[in-house]
Amino acid sequence: MSFVIVEKPHPYITQITLNRPDRMNAMAFDVMVPFKKALEEVSFDNETRVVIVTGTGAGFCSGADLEDPGWMDIFDGLTVPGIARRAMRILDDVIKAIHSMHQPVIGAINGPAIGGGFCLAMATDIRIASDTAYFRPAGINNGLTSAELGLSYLLPRAIGTSRAFEIMLTGRDVDAEEAQEIGIVSRVVHPRRLLDECYAVARRINGYSQLGVELSKQMLWAGIDAGSLHSHMNHEGHAQLFVRMTTKNFEEAIQARREGRSPNYED
Repeated sequence: MSFVIVEKPHPYITQITLNRPDRMNAMAFDVMVPFKKALEEVSFDNETRVVIVTGTGAGFCSGADLEDPGWMDIFDGLTVPGIARRAMRILDDVIKAIHSMHQPVIGAINGPAIGGGFCLAMATDIRIASDTAYFRPAGINNGLTSAELGLSYLLPRAIGTSRAFEIMLTGRDVDAEEAQEIGIVSRVVHPRRLLDECYAVARRINGYSQLGVELSKQMLWAGIDAGSLHSHMNHEGHAQLFVRMTTKNFEEAIQARREGRSPNYED
């Protein structure tokens, strides 16, 4: 049984599915290592314009695998602190791999996103949820910290500091309706419509310039870290000039509009 399924349900759309429903797609190493590999391979697949990440079964991802996290050869010979550091690095690299993908990543949040699963959801660029989904920062409920895998960086930037502090310090569940209201997800749909909704968003994105979309994603993330409006506007300007001066996309857009057709961007 493959714990990670990679498929192309529509042209230029690649779907990566966590496939261990009996454990609610928990973050065991035998799931996360092939998941990271799939993310990296798809990132360099030039026939993929948008990526969708989802889970099989009732849950998106339940975070740490409390039943059997698995063992890897890189742990051999290490003490417990050393194993812990290596293990955290593996999970950190999954979040970074999503963040670094050339394509926009849509999180199809089909069910509960708990602990590390909450972090995984927040690492995606666009989040669309089933009405059965909910989000829980589980660490604080287990005597640990709720700040893990970038959550204390990503969540305040998505929903504001006061809401993020309240959710992460109380460890409470945020249901799908509230998640949409405060900005964790962009929309909530019936479970049967979830993937179709994600495909529709992906197809719309696919209608634009591949280069333009990639740079737009990079600029959006760079803007979150920008030290000032001035420096970021300079960064944006160079990205815009790069596409404008090195492609015929703008001319094609104008011509297509005049002819009443969809543009064909060749970048």
